[in-house]
Amino acid sequence: MAPHDLRRPFKRAAISDQQKRRELSLLRQAQNRSDAQQQARCLASSILSLQSSAPESETEQPGIEIETVLETEHGSEAFSKDLDVGRASKLRGPEVRKWFARQLMLPEWMIDVPDRLSQDWYVFARPAGKRCFVVSSNGTTVSRQRNGSILHNFPSALPAGSKTRDGSGSAQSYCILDCIFHESNQTYYVIDMVCWNGYSLYDCTAEFRFYWLNSKLEESGACNAPSHYLKFRFSAVPVYNCDQSGLYAAYTGAVPYVKDGLLFYNKHAHYQTGNTPLVLVWKDENCSQYVIDTDGKGEIPSQQQVVLELQGDRKLVTGDDPPVFFGCLDGDIIEKSGLQSGNLLRFAIGGGGLSFVDGKLEKADLIYLGKSNRARAFADSYSKITDSHSVISQSKLLRVHNLLMHRIINILESALQVIFQLMVRNSPLKVDDLLASINSPYDQEKTPSDIEMVG
Repeated sequence: MAPHDLRRPFKRAAISDQQKRRELSLLRQAQNRSDAQQQARCLASSILSLQSSAPESETEQPGIEIETVLETEHGSEAFSKDLDVGRASKLRGPEVRKWFARQLMLPEWMIDVPDRLSQDWYVFARPAGKRCFVVSSNGTTVSRQRNGSILHNFPSALPAGSKTRDGSGSAQSYCILDCIFHESNQTYYVIDMVCWNGYSLYDCTAEFRFYWLNSKLEESGACNAPSHYLKFRFSAVPVYNCDQSGLYAAYTGAVPYVKDGLLFYNKHAHYQTGNTPLVLVWKDENCSQYVIDTDGKGEIPSQQQVVLELQGDRKLVTGDDPPVFFGCLDGDIIEKSGLQSGNLLRFAIGGGGLSFVDGKLEKADLIYLGKSNRARAFADSYSKITDSHSVISQSKLLRVHNLLMHRIINILESALQVIFQLMVRNSPLKVDDLLASINSPYDQEKTPSDIEMVG
């Protein structure tokens, strides 16, 4: 094959407004800089002091990750991101789960390949495990899952994380790490840094946060092998610039943990609580055990299932901000089932499927199945639902370089939440599309460089 035939100019047609929302999100974060120090202090105090009303054993159904449960900003004032510790301590049950879940920065499912992927984005293999916040303060370290339940209470080598550390009694010295706990090797994999030694990083770019994460974590000694006193190890994940080499390394490279898809971070993104289009998750069967959502038995349902929130006017909406309207539930079903506003309900998508016009949902054929798992904090996101359902012509997929095609020959359909699951079942966004977009004219000005790992 001639060199000029290796890669044609390629840009997959957009099937959503995800790119527009990425641009708006970057603009909004520049205009609305929060009181980052107060925000970090409030979160740290809450994680250390709140009593968990959710049992630690309460988990999601298999195949439904915590990242797919997305934030909604509408609703009761009780769920404000700026909720003080005193009021937060009074929350119970679903309210606790919602409050804690909304403190995390949650990815959208990748529906469209972002513009300037090779220049403006990082990529890394996401560890499988339990997503949690880890806070070290006053000589102790606490990890809490997104439902508010305590995962571990332990001493660590993080600043102020154990009684043997200098300054462990200082109220100003604390850390907040966004982690995934990997059970098999008892390791906390740090995927982001929210606060370090009292310095808040909420309003810092991902580029700076990842630099600090790698340098500070290593300096602290938290990455050392476990000991009798320090039972858990912390580790950064290898983060790459999302050029061709970096994407390939994240996708195929060996890591000491089980992979659960790829995470893409916009380099300019601040740590935004809740769902954001500036962080994306992508999967196929080569880098994740669960690509298509499974039921409680771990089996793939014959029909795609979605979780939507019931509102007071019988409307069914997604967990996005603002929510996406999917239809209205019959009043007889609401009355007979004793349903209330705020309930999360599970539906199957019937033979009529989902109909879209200009990337917007026009009609949905929904079959009511019942209430969702109690551990759920939010409804599915629009991006997950539609990424699974969208049909994309196979003729538009680009063949990549012979060497890459030889190594990535068994790529199957990949998975964004309701849209993402639709694409998985029909015709997905493939790794070929990601690799092709990196070298296309649309990715602008920069040719792929040798692999560059952050840190």
